[in-house]
Order: sequence, then C-alpha cells, then structure tokens
Amino acid sequence: MTVLIAGGGVGGLTLALMLHARGIKSIVFEQATEIREVGVGINTLPHAIKELALLGLLPALDAIAIRTKELIYINRLGQEVWRETRGTDAGFEYPQFSIHRGRLQKAIYEAVLATLGPDAVRTGHRLAGFIQDEGGVTAHFTDARFGTSSQTVRGDVLVAADGIHSVARQYFYPKEGPPNWQGVMLWRGATEWPQFLSGRSMYIGGGMGAKLALYPIAPGSTPTTRLTNWAIAIRIADGATTPVPKDSWSRVGRMDEVVPYARRYKVPGVDVEALVRATPVCYEYPMCDRDPLPRWSFGRVTLLGDAAHPMYPVGSNGAAQAILDARSLADALQKSDHPMQALTVYENERLTTTAEIVRLNRTGGPERVIDEVEKLAPAGFEYVDRVLSQPEREAIVKGYAGKAGFSLKQVNK
Repeated sequence: MTVLIAGGGVGGLTLALMLHARGIKSIVFEQATEIREVGVGINTLPHAIKELALLGLLPALDAIAIRTKELIYINRLGQEVWRETRGTDAGFEYPQFSIHRGRLQKAIYEAVLATLGPDAVRTGHRLAGFIQDEGGVTAHFTDARFGTSSQTVRGDVLVAADGIHSVARQYFYPKEGPPNWQGVMLWRGATEWPQFLSGRSMYIGGGMGAKLALYPIAPGSTPTTRLTNWAIAIRIADGATTPVPKDSWSRVGRMDEVVPYARRYKVPGVDVEALVRATPVCYEYPMCDRDPLPRWSFGRVTLLGDAAHPMYPVGSNGAAQAILDARSLADALQKSDHPMQALTVYENERLTTTAEIVRLNRTGGPERVIDEVEKLAPAGFEYVDRVLSQPEREAIVKGYAGKAGFSLKQVNK
C-alpha cells in the first residue's frame, strides 16, 4: 500500500512516521519549497506527546522545548482565576511541551527523513487535483512557485493534510466559502526575556474579546532567561460583515498596532508592554475556523488536521488533534482489509470528537472560565470563590480536558 500525503505540516509528517511504524509506505508532498521555522509558540499536550514519544521523538523535543510545569488563568487585572500543574508535574506519564511551532515541525521532518529516506518528502509540490478509480487514486501536483505541471503520482490512498484552505476540501465542498472569522486578530511574537515564576510557567489572561498568552518556548542564552512567546488576541471588527484578512503564519504585523493593546494587561512579574516592544518582529493572523463537516472521506481520499477541522487556537489543541488524527488513520489502515474501509473507521472515530472541540473552542474552551469570571466581576474581585465557586471553575476547565482527550485518566490508561 502507498499513501500519498498532501501537506508537510505537523499532521502530515506525523502520519508518515506513524505509517512507517506500521509497515505502510507513504510520500509527503509539501507546498513550501523548504521546511523552515514558520510561526511562533504553541503548546502540545500530553495526549499528543504520548504519540510522538512512541515514535522516539521525546529526546529531540526535550532539546528544543520547555516542559510546561503550570498553567495560570488570570483576568486582565492580573488576578488569579485558576491555577493547575501540567504534564509530568501533574502526574501525567508524558510532558506538556511549550515549543516553537516551526521547531516542532522541523523535528518531525528530520525524523521522517532519517527514518523514511531523503525522498520521503517532496517540497515545492501543491496538490492541484486527483482522480479515483476502483484500484487507486491518481494525484496531480503543480510546481508551487511557478504553477507549472510538476508530477502525477499513483497511490492507494490520498490524505489531504493541506490546511484550512485545503484543495481536497474545496473540491468536495465547493460552496463552503472562506473560513469563519468573528473579527478577532491575533498578534504573536517571541524574544529572549527574564524568566518568570518557575521558568516553565504559562499565563493566559483575559477573555475571548481581549486575550493574552505568555509562556517560555525554549531556554535562553543565560540560566535566568527564556525565549518567551507572547500572543495577544483582540476583537477589532465585526466578523459577520468584515471580509477575512489574508491569513499566513509569516505575515508580519505592525508594532504600533499591537503595543497599545499590550498596555491593557497586568501580569504579575512581567511588563507586557516592555516585552512586546523588545520583540524584533511580530506576526498577525486572523483567528479563523470552519464549521464541522458531515464527512471527511470520499472513496480513497480523506482529510486530516486543519483540512478536516480547523479550530480557534484556544485550549492548546490544534496541532494535538492533527497528531491524534494521524494515529487513528494509521491504525485503521493497518487493521482494515480495504483502504476505503479504513477511511470510514478513521472518520467514525475522529469526526464527532473534533467537531465538538471546534464548537467548544468558539466559546473559549477551558479558557471560558476567565470570561465567566470577568462577566460576573468586570472590575476585579477580592476572592474569586465568591465570584465563581471552585467546583464551577473546575467543571469548565476539567470538562474540556475530558472532551478533548487529555485528562489524566485518558492519557495514562
């Protein structure tokens, strides 16, 4: 069996490793002309790290990332709403990593080349179309730089892991239109900065209309500094009537736009405005998702990751769900008698779960606990338990963890 994978992001590359571990051949076709460190920081949760660890990637990730120790939710005034330990510090068998998105992708890419060989990933290839028949699928790729004809390849299965603007998704759902945008713009950056709290701590501040994320993603040049990631999300428009801005992980933002927003936040021990000002370059990205689909698989073609279920970047679940997709699909292809049967098994296992996460993320996911507290106490509080009880806060945070598959019991089973 040969699986053609359109898209060399975290999901597509992980799938290649998963398939190889199960004795299935694959070829990855990536639109970019090279795999480079695009984007800034993300968090990858224990349920996803468990899958990467089983592929032997844990030492590589430890060398380039931070094992997250604790997560703290605060309101915009810096008052603590919720705190919990994370990863191995919380009893999980696998860590949570705060990591540069591009470095995570690069680590998986290097593992693919080392394991599958240098021809396993073909860059500069954009999926242009495909034709299916009873015996397989023929995919056509164009040169991503010049748009000229590039390569036609035959396989048993085609997996579209080509992101929120997936060619295959558009083929199956031609009337879907652009991604959904509620008017929230996300600015992101990273720079070396003095460590705060444990040096492995993560802050999330503010509700969905004005949110801050702050956490280290790599060691710094000294023992007391860290490469520190920040993200500021602000609702700047009415998404219902305003066109979606161009979305690209490498679109450079304007500091004069984001610095005034940075002044809104108070974070214990961190001067947010100074951190943002010290960052050499920031990137801007509209927070978008798409409505859940009724189906992903059509014959020998299926969707994976953001092509199947793009979601708002809350709850640290985007890359994680793509990794879980890869595990599910690889298992199904190994165990099923026919490729099309495997795609049905994969879809049945993953579609409903990810659809619920997409919907939960629209209302803030676990971070909704901040919105609820700010709604009840917009001017701040003296005791958070008098605003929203501990059991009520726990129900929001832990309830999401269970539905997204990363509760302690689910990961350690």
